[in-house]
Amino acid sequence: MADFYQILGVSRDADADTLKRAYRKLARQYHPDVNKEPGAEDKFKEIGKAYEALADPETRARYDQFGEAGLGGATGMPDMGDMGGFADLFETFFNGFGGQNPQGGRTQRRGPQQGDDLRYDLNVDFKDAIFGQQREIKIPHLETCEVCRGTGAKPGTGPKTCSTCGGSGQVRRATRTPFGNFTQVAECPSCNGAGQIIADPCVTCGGNGVKQVRKKLRINIPAGVDTGTKLRVSGEGNVGLKGGPPGDLYVFIKVKNDSKLKRDGVTIYSEIAVSYLQAILGDTVKITTVDGDVNLKIPSGTQPNTTLSLENKGVPRLGNPVARGNHEVLVKVKLPTRITDAEKELLEGLASQYSDKNINSSSGLFSKLFGKES
Repeated sequence: MADFYQILGVSRDADADTLKRAYRKLARQYHPDVNKEPGAEDKFKEIGKAYEALADPETRARYDQFGEAGLGGATGMPDMGDMGGFADLFETFFNGFGGQNPQGGRTQRRGPQQGDDLRYDLNVDFKDAIFGQQREIKIPHLETCEVCRGTGAKPGTGPKTCSTCGGSGQVRRATRTPFGNFTQVAECPSCNGAGQIIADPCVTCGGNGVKQVRKKLRINIPAGVDTGTKLRVSGEGNVGLKGGPPGDLYVFIKVKNDSKLKRDGVTIYSEIAVSYLQAILGDTVKITTVDGDVNLKIPSGTQPNTTLSLENKGVPRLGNPVARGNHEVLVKVKLPTRITDAEKELLEGLASQYSDKNINSSSGLFSKLFGKES
């Protein structure tokens, strides 16, 4: 009698995954729909018989002990010491009804399948994120093969119904346990659950029915986007298999920093440094905003770290570009570290104009004006 291990081309200590891979490889090679050589069908049946005996831990144990004679007409309770088969059986019952095969993988769906969604990370300049723009990007995604029109078969041919499962995509195996006989349903190893065999695959897509291409897309970036904003482009993901609808493309925005301007939501922040004379007397200075340079009025007597607001010079609200936030300007006052004798005389003259008992020197004057000692 032929040795089942030799038929599958594996060693006697091969694990379940090795057995499965060997069987699938040989089953595809000798499948009657693919191999038309004389004797291929008999070889295919021999391979299936060998795998059926070795795939089940109970029958494999009997085969290892008694050979093929131990498989025919064997009755009685299985060895309670061998719980490996029980684990697979219980996994089948508790997971199989959810659409999973005994190995824990998801059984392939035979009908049209939704295409996968794709992610694209896009860096956007600070001002472009505020006012919006259009960007052209290139994305690699899967499209239906134009040569085979998604069938995966060479033009002029087509998929054939798998003779192993009869097109169902599943095979059944009876298992005897201490609790009775149970039927175990698994993905067909010949067609991988597709129910069809492609004997002559398309050379363009390798029988997949889809191929990867780089596509140019023009993306509309709305005003007001920020880091973390996610834009959805419908139907620009991977194409669905077997005529299924394509997935979507999700563009994740990351906004670049600006050296002068900071942003928090719809509010813009910046700083301006003025001299102590500008703070005392008031002035008009030019500052940078997202709209360009504008004039900012510094009121007389402005205190250090005062915040001045420019209304409607901030970020447009996402989805409502008419409504904009404000631009908040923090005023920093520069105090001189040294003054000339002439400047000191003028400041002391100014200090003498104050009658407040707490202000009797230029030092006290600076303290009141700027909240700190000169």
